[in-house]
Amino acid sequence: MAEASESKQFPGDTEAQMSDSKTKKGGLITLFFIAGTLSGVVLSGFGWLANLVVYLVEEFNVESINATQISNVVHGCMNLIPILGAIIADSFLGTFSVVAISSFISSLGMILLTLTAELGSLKPPSCQTGSSLCQTPSKVQFAVLYVSIAMASAGMGGSRYTLATMGANQLDNPKDKETFFNWFFFTIFASSIISSTAIVYVEDSISWALGYGICFAANFIALAIFLAGHRFYRRDKPRGSPFTSLLRVVVAAIRKRKVVLSSRIEDYYHEHDGTNKFIPATPKRSFRFLNRAAVKTEGDIHLDGSIARPWKLCTLQQVEDLKTLIRLFPIWSSGIFLTTPIAIQSSITVIQALSMDRHLGSNFKIPAASIIVVVLASSSIFVALFDRFLFPTWQKLIGRPLTPLQRIGVGHVINVLSMAISALVESKRLKTVHAHHLDQAQHGAIVPMLVWWLFPQLVVVGIGDALHFPGQVALYYQEFPASLRSTATAMVSLVVGIAFYVSTALVDLIRNVTGWLPENINFGRLDNLYWTLVTAGALNFIYFLVCAKLYKYQNIEK
Repeated sequence: MAEASESKQFPGDTEAQMSDSKTKKGGLITLFFIAGTLSGVVLSGFGWLANLVVYLVEEFNVESINATQISNVVHGCMNLIPILGAIIADSFLGTFSVVAISSFISSLGMILLTLTAELGSLKPPSCQTGSSLCQTPSKVQFAVLYVSIAMASAGMGGSRYTLATMGANQLDNPKDKETFFNWFFFTIFASSIISSTAIVYVEDSISWALGYGICFAANFIALAIFLAGHRFYRRDKPRGSPFTSLLRVVVAAIRKRKVVLSSRIEDYYHEHDGTNKFIPATPKRSFRFLNRAAVKTEGDIHLDGSIARPWKLCTLQQVEDLKTLIRLFPIWSSGIFLTTPIAIQSSITVIQALSMDRHLGSNFKIPAASIIVVVLASSSIFVALFDRFLFPTWQKLIGRPLTPLQRIGVGHVINVLSMAISALVESKRLKTVHAHHLDQAQHGAIVPMLVWWLFPQLVVVGIGDALHFPGQVALYYQEFPASLRSTATAMVSLVVGIAFYVSTALVDLIRNVTGWLPENINFGRLDNLYWTLVTAGALNFIYFLVCAKLYKYQNIEK
């Protein structure tokens, strides 16, 4: 991630300096414990999440499209929870407590999920997939299943990105932080690949209960490793949610809406103790209404210079922080529909793989859920290739590096290309279905078409991920206000979470108004769904181009 390394400010810089900076706690020794914890958490989480669609279809007799919808909701929750975890860590408990509690909750969730696979009373009787004789799960069975999924999701979501902040807090050298974040994302990719292959294979070929038991063991070991390092961690003290100050700006500006704006610097409130090094010389003219929140009026300030009425007066820096987020919002919002097609593709591809020939040789059959590993492997490979070869070559030829917005823009184009390839491959699959008269066969009929046909679209979407996700991270790291940089990675996660919910709503809408998504996809028109995503992606790219053209970098040069 070339751009990310340009910035010397990282999540947790402020926390690390404010908490135990004079002690010998923290340092590289803590990263061994955090590495073990992260590996176990991701192995456990993706071990059951990657195969959730197949588990719902084969063990709980859930219709395939409904299973993908449930999977999308779970993915959405897991990517929204990091925001909640960050707020709780900053405001109340600190990162150590959030990680410990989250890991314990996910362990309990994995115990319940393992029991749903092991105990016959917690799932409906087995039957042939798609048969009209399949029994629907009871309310109690659904309740236990959903509770177990909710607990496992909450645990993984609450700990994954909080570990990133906690790890950064253990280090003081910016170069060490750069290395840590590279290692952090590599660990997630590597652990995801292992869980999506080895653990998924155990679930599909040996036993669901054994596979989920392995997930529980990985989660439990991760918690044990994390707690074993408690003597070495540098603890960050809760400092209050940074979002509170943003809300205060809005409230103060509204309360002072009749105050006349001044052109004199001394009429605006700055940090009275001089601790903030990023104070602007004068208030910027954009979003001038918000400047009123920093205008000093009678009774706003104590004799010592501190704020007397925090919901009526804010610092000028807090005002400018909110303005920066407002400027970034259009670009951030374009990322939602950039990720939505990927969310739909990730679940629909598993359904396609279930209907195709997945044999590798005569004895080995590729688990349907493992097909997504192609995206992870592609992303990992191309992140390294871009960082080591393409970006340096571009800079030598052009004389300047690719900006984060340019990387995101190229990611948009590649994502649209991936959806177009998906549509063409599905058209080929449907032609094969019709040629062999499988559109008249019962549900579960295997199309004589190798699953390798799905690989090109997944490789291409992985290339896009290697561009736009690091590009977004780099943009937020460098452009977010200094007081909010610890929230940057969580904002990317928030985009992903919202995208999964949007994908669920979009698929529901298409199901209700078209006949493209029946229970048996051999009767449907998934290719039309993909062409719809191509059109929407192209329109979203135009929206992004407009936003990017109007945006002016605040903290980096073009």
